[in-house]
Parts: sequence; structure tokens; C-alpha cells
Amino acid sequence: MWRSLRPLGRSAASGGYRRYAWTDADADCRLWFRMQAEARRLDVETDRNGNQWAWLGDPTAGDAVVTGSHLDSVPDGGAFDGPLGVVSSFAALDELRARGVSFKRPLAIVNFGDEEGARFGLACVGSRLTAGRLTKEQAYELRDADGISLPQAMEAAGYDPDAIGPDPERLARIGAFVELHVEQGRALDLSGDAIGIASSIWPHGRWRYDFAGEANHAGTTRLVDRRDPMLTYAETVLAARREAELAGAVATFGKIAVEPNGVNAIPSLVRGWLDARAADQDALDAVVAGVETAARDYADRHGIDLTVVRESFTPVVDFSHALRDELSRILGDAAASATGTTGPSGKVPVLGTGAGHDAGILSESIPTAMLFVRNPTGVSHSPAEFAAEDDCLAGVRALADVLEELACR
Repeated sequence: MWRSLRPLGRSAASGGYRRYAWTDADADCRLWFRMQAEARRLDVETDRNGNQWAWLGDPTAGDAVVTGSHLDSVPDGGAFDGPLGVVSSFAALDELRARGVSFKRPLAIVNFGDEEGARFGLACVGSRLTAGRLTKEQAYELRDADGISLPQAMEAAGYDPDAIGPDPERLARIGAFVELHVEQGRALDLSGDAIGIASSIWPHGRWRYDFAGEANHAGTTRLVDRRDPMLTYAETVLAARREAELAGAVATFGKIAVEPNGVNAIPSLVRGWLDARAADQDALDAVVAGVETAARDYADRHGIDLTVVRESFTPVVDFSHALRDELSRILGDAAASATGTTGPSGKVPVLGTGAGHDAGILSESIPTAMLFVRNPTGVSHSPAEFAAEDDCLAGVRALADVLEELACR
């Protein structure tokens, strides 16, 4: 499976992945998902929001156990973020069939669409629409860098954008969702554990900063006569780092658009996107407020007009305590049977994360949980992202143990 998925959407120049929503690379990944599902005699369907579901058993029976993740990527992303969860889900099903178990609840493997938000700037679009946390009207306003709207992109890819919207009937048929994901950090590497369980997702959001100045000639305009928004933007980037350090949080300006974007021209507009995350809401609020206050101070000093727009926000997510405790018990019992899923502590560690996931979006609607697979470098959203084969196989066994307990007993 990994070998067949690896080349899809991969950039020869960077070695990273450009699997953006409703593109040819996305279509290739969707076809790959369908072929894997059909090879396992699963019934495949695509819901109204473009999410793919592969079913074992009757989808309408209710109380289904669902696993999976996503196949799209950030720009020049790594091979594991998202795909590891989908590949491991199919592998876990293979493992369960090899064990000869009987399923008492329907089982589904899902590929959520546009989780990374690389094309339209909003993460988890497929699961947000399904859970009613993104309205059809809001979705229709989303546009990519070329001005193509989300409904236009869907239609060009052969999907019906008029059908998108909340899907409470589907969610009502799901009893539990468990998402396996490569860890995006080094907590497991530092503890010596191959597998971990998520406790919560930090509150996080994205804010767009528009710094408007005055375009002029880079070679003839005196420094004192300039209204250069790039200076204010640069100072704001440094302020974000300072505010994050003070609050014990993280804040990043990772995307920028400049107009007119000429080497010999002072910019008229610099647009930057702030990604901010913190362990609790108070810390996040302090970071966001501190960055904006500093930006406005710099803007006033340099004669720059500043507009700040919050484009997305996700509050803290506490995963279902009951399901989380159930996973701890299942994997603890498995460890006692020498399956090798735990490390030196003898327990499966429970850890928080600053990364958003579809499981977090769905947590308000259905019981959700997450498993993490060790990432030895902690690098993610990069071609250098990595997980060792032994750890990936430990993740498959752990997911199979969980699915067997939830769906077969």
C-alpha cells in the first residue's frame, strides 16, 4: 500500500507532496482509496461533502465504528501526515481478518476531504461541513490563490457543490471514531514509547493581517518618505515570536502575499497569515491580543493601515474521556500480552497536541479518540517527516486491537 501511494502528488523538485483539494493529485488519491477498499470487498461511497467511506457491514445499521484520516497535504508536505492513518486502517482490517474475528458492529474506513486547507485556507473542510461547523454559505466564499471558489473546484472535479452541508443522519449512525496519526512532535520519542493516546487538542486559529502602505520606486524613494508595509509585517513576525514565548504557546507567520511583488518596488500591500496555538484559551487570547497590539503600534508609527481578520478558530478539544479510557485499557491489556505497543513505562502515554484533526472537529457530535505513532525527529509538514516501519506496524497492531474490542465484542 505504501509503495503504491508514495508517488501520488509528489513533487520531483522538493520531494514533498502537493495533494491539494479537488486537483488531479487529489483525484489520484481518491482512486487509490477506492481501489484499496474494493480489493477488500468494502462498499465505497462519497458523501455530499466529498468525504470517502469504505464500509464493512450495513452503513444504516447504526452504532458503527469508524477509523481513517485524510490523504491531502500541506504544500510540500510529508508522506505520513494523514496517509499513515488511512493506510494503517486498511492494514488493521487485514490484521483483524487474519485473526478470524467476527464483526458485531458495522466498520468504516474514511478519507476526509481537504483536511489541511492548503488550497482554500481553511482546515478540515470535509469534516466541518459534515458536522455543521461550516455552513454552505461560508464554504461558497472560500477561494484559492487563483480566485477559484470551492464550488467551482468541486464542479470541475466532477462533484456537486449544491449538495454540500450538514450530515447529521450520517453522524447519528456512528458510535465511535478513532483516528491514527503520526505524532507531530517528539513526546513519544523522548519517552521511548511507540504509541500514544491523545488527551486533547489545543485551541488554535488563523488570522489574516493586511498591511497597506504605498507603492513606490525602491531606488529613488528616500527612506524617510516611505510607507513600507514590509517593515511593519517584519516587526509583527518578531512580535509573534516574543508573545508566544511569554505565553508558553506557539505562533507562526508561515504564509505571505505581497503586492505588487516586484524586486525594485516598495510594496503597496503585505498580507500575512498568523497561525496561533496554546494549551488553553487564556494563553491563546493573550498571544493573539499581544500580536495585534504590537502590529497596530508598528503600523501607526510607519503610516500603515492595518486590517486583521480571524479566518478560522477551533476551541480546545477534550476527546471523549470514556473512549480515551477504553483505549488505554485495551492497549494496556494488549501490552500485557506482549504485543509491544508500550515503552519503558509499561503504560500507553496520554498526551495533548497543538495540531488540529478531523477527530477534533467531530468530537462535538460523536465520541472520538486518537492514537499517535512515534515520530523520531518531531518534524512534520515537511518532506523530512518520518516514522520507522516497526513503529508503524506497532500502530497497526494497536489500531487493530482497539477495533477488535470496539467492533467485534
